[in-house]
Amino acid sequence: MKLSEVIASVRGELKETKLVSVGPDEPLSSVAEQMRDHRIGAVVVVQGHKPVGMVTDRDLALNLGTQRVTPQDPVKRIMSSPVRTIPNGAGVFAATQCMRDGRIRRLPIVDDDGRLVGIVSLDDLMWLLGRELHNLADEIKHQSEWR
Repeated sequence: MKLSEVIASVRGELKETKLVSVGPDEPLSSVAEQMRDHRIGAVVVVQGHKPVGMVTDRDLALNLGTQRVTPQDPVKRIMSSPVRTIPNGAGVFAATQCMRDGRIRRLPIVDDDGRLVGIVSLDDLMWLLGRELHNLADEIKHQSEWR
């Protein structure tokens, strides 16, 4: 199963999360509005449908709060770049390793041509793994009752 399909199943059970991306010249005020409207904490910055950066609500708060940028400045001024990505065919284990190694909480998923197809978050993986551990514990409990 592709990583994006795993995440879709997790989000389908939680609630649908829309993938939000912006261009590098998008004003910071617009990025903040999209985060607010979609109730998300990060957006992927894309150019030609390929991830070139990430920006989080924390990036916005710190940079705007310290007046390093203005709301009219483009997102490329504060985005983290280059951005780590993971192939859509990768598994959950590869995603957790990539997040750990990069010390990141969100990981864009790309297709074979490097185009953005999704995003996986640490929260998604924690929820998925927690659900699977619960399923395993239930099975162990069920088997021990038969003895």
